[in-house]
Amino acid sequence: MSSIVTDQGIVHYETYGQGKPVVLLHGWLGSWGLWQRTMEVLGGGYRTYALDFWGFGESGKKRQTYAVSDFVSLVDQFMGQLGIESAPVVGHSMGGTVSLALAFRYPNRVEKIAVVGSPIVGTSLSIFLQLAGYRPIAFLVYNLPVLLRLGVRLFSPLIVNKDPLAWYHSQERDLSRTTLESFFASIGSLRRTDLRPRLNEVKVPTLGIYGAGDTIVHPRQYEPLKAGVPHAQIEVMRKSRHFPMIDEPELFTDVVKNFLDNGT
Repeated sequence: MSSIVTDQGIVHYETYGQGKPVVLLHGWLGSWGLWQRTMEVLGGGYRTYALDFWGFGESGKKRQTYAVSDFVSLVDQFMGQLGIESAPVVGHSMGGTVSLALAFRYPNRVEKIAVVGSPIVGTSLSIFLQLAGYRPIAFLVYNLPVLLRLGVRLFSPLIVNKDPLAWYHSQERDLSRTTLESFFASIGSLRRTDLRPRLNEVKVPTLGIYGAGDTIVHPRQYEPLKAGVPHAQIEVMRKSRHFPMIDEPELFTDVVKNFLDNGT
């Protein structure tokens, strides 16, 4: 387990492999653990770095804000402290939104972008996630952990196709390491996000991976991505929901590795 100290607290990360650096960003209520298999596959040719956003996983949780813009600052500081001048950035869900926003604010940091099930427009989130961005609702849900876990357990077959029970247990662990503030503030910021006006600033190679059966983010969010970034490569994974790296792991890692190796 590794960590760095930033101006806003401790950031936990894991690293694996040898070669050019690749930065991996998790989504809402997630952690670096989502990327374990991806790291194993990419590690043969890349030095992978998977971090926990502030308020999630093992990273610091003593912040007042957990906005998308805060996470952009975190990634910039993280790369700077580790001596990573620039790298491809791969982000799942909220992490992909952060990846694109990073390219807006710090274009020299980003060599390539891969977004996975990421909202381009915050209103593409499911209604349940949008409601979680309001403090009174978040307070109620967060303080009824039994109901929260029951809801996640019942809906898990609609979130992942492959082994939803195993996904639920990993999600339960990540939920236990999330604070109320990071729970509602991050999803509230994501709900208010609209990347469309600035997508034309993205000049680097870009990949969008979306699960055809995604119930968390509208599966056609690749359309505004492609409209704003015409050179973007789009991959719709027909047997996946919100977690293609779980539902179709071999295809997912093949697509990502090919993009990192050859994407232009």
